[in-house]
Amino acid sequence: MPEQERSLLSGVVVVDLTRVLAGPYCTMMLGDLGADVIKIEEPKKGDDTREWGPPFAPGGESAYYLAANRNKRSLTVNLKAEDGKAILRRLIARADVLVENFRTGTLESWGFDYATLQSIRPGLIVCSITGYGQTGPYRERPGYDFIVQAMGGFMSLTGPEAGEPFRAGIAISDLGAGMFASSAILAALFARERTGEGQRIDISLLDTQVALLSYVASNYLVSGQLPKRYGNGHPNLVPYESFPASDGYFAFAAGNDSQWQRFCAQVGKAEWAEDVRFATNRARVANRQELIERLRELFRTRPVQAWMDLCEAIGIPAAPINNLQGVFDDPQVTARGMRGEVDHPTAGRVPLVGSPLCIPTSPARVFRAPPTLGQHTTEVLVDVLGCTPEEVRAWREAGVV
Repeated sequence: MPEQERSLLSGVVVVDLTRVLAGPYCTMMLGDLGADVIKIEEPKKGDDTREWGPPFAPGGESAYYLAANRNKRSLTVNLKAEDGKAILRRLIARADVLVENFRTGTLESWGFDYATLQSIRPGLIVCSITGYGQTGPYRERPGYDFIVQAMGGFMSLTGPEAGEPFRAGIAISDLGAGMFASSAILAALFARERTGEGQRIDISLLDTQVALLSYVASNYLVSGQLPKRYGNGHPNLVPYESFPASDGYFAFAAGNDSQWQRFCAQVGKAEWAEDVRFATNRARVANRQELIERLRELFRTRPVQAWMDLCEAIGIPAAPINNLQGVFDDPQVTARGMRGEVDHPTAGRVPLVGSPLCIPTSPARVFRAPPTLGQHTTEVLVDVLGCTPEEVRAWREAGVV
């Protein structure tokens, strides 16, 4: 696979013991950069998300599974069998990275604690992704994105000012954990080049969610004041939210006083920029409701596209609120390659979301379609581990692979 050989992580072998979203998203990002990701799945069952649908692509693969499993090889192994553990041990001996998201203590119960893993493969980078981490009073609890969004404060900030709190429309703590995990793994790989030492990485969904609170958490920690929900508004910037036009909604953000002054001048409201209640962002935040009502009345006078044209002409950030058809029809999304396609062994030509890792000198690419269950079992056992076809046949008959 010449393209993969020229990629940034070519030659890096990742043993992927993850399923569902956070772990698979992490390993997919490593695969996008050229790592050889070997996804180990339970025989006959595989990753839970293979059954999470509809929708399903032709041939039966779920869209959810396809979203996080490109650029991997699938090897089915029964890790409850001793021969299955022996296969895993042999794979680890050839690996650079191991990523797992079992319940805390599962790998150790199978005899694969960190010290043992380092004895099998000195310098191995071991990354665990769990709901609450390897330490602390919640370490043994199962973790789910929705639960962590609630516990981690996100839902207290999300939703209309009056009404129930909302979760995000995507699994942000799962996806964020996957991104943080990949970042930590890349740092560990870089450090190993200098020291030869492996690393133990402990990523949790709850830590991720708390970290993603970012400036909102900082606002609270500095002021001691609990933040409230602002709907689509911003706690520190006004105007910075969605507004109704005459034919739909759009997002509008005057992020500084200069932008605000240009906007006011362009729409014939110079008096707003001079009014002490609205002249500065600090004043606009203090007088949020009065200004927002005035803007709502103004924005209802024209259609969305008219406001887009005006804002683009004077350099004010604004955007239509696209549905997903609008997203993937957008010329900028198209130009950046964020919609791709790949040939799949059972589903034919499958559309996929592109990689955001834009590195023009060493581009991220789709080297492999998301694999069918066990698609590469024989290939990995024979080509990577040097097993004989007879061994593979015997293991298949015994339910080991």
